[in-house]
Amino acid sequence: MSSEYTRYLGIDYGSVRIGLALSDPLKIIANGFTTIQNDDRCLEKILTIIKEQNVEKIIIGKPLNLKGEMGTKAEEVLQFIKKLQEITSLEIHQIDERFTSVMAQASILAMGTPKKKRQQNKGKVDEVASAILLQGFLDTVKR
Repeated sequence: MSSEYTRYLGIDYGSVRIGLALSDPLKIIANGFTTIQNDDRCLEKILTIIKEQNVEKIIIGKPLNLKGEMGTKAEEVLQFIKKLQEITSLEIHQIDERFTSVMAQASILAMGTPKKKRQQNKGKVDEVASAILLQGFLDTVKR
């Protein structure tokens, strides 16, 4: 797999929805990709995206509380990571996801998205949050 044509996948895990983002092939810019339902088929859908988008690394948000300690969602995310590791050998990085949903909501508001549309598409927040956490990772990686 040539790193020139691969991407990173950002995951904002939620018990109802999972936001997904992809890097560009140069691994400079993160873009929201989609939101999927957290159901029995979510791992299958993620594996399909990994293959179709030539993903080489997964970045997933680590739920920390305001003190920087593992939050109440931590065990759920760790179980999800274990399931991911069972279906793929890709490297999985966990990064602090504090405030990504708040930043995502602020970004969506700043774009002027009407309230009715925001309420109809709650998954957009998850998608944007995954892009924010992936972009944070990309910004810290040495080139």
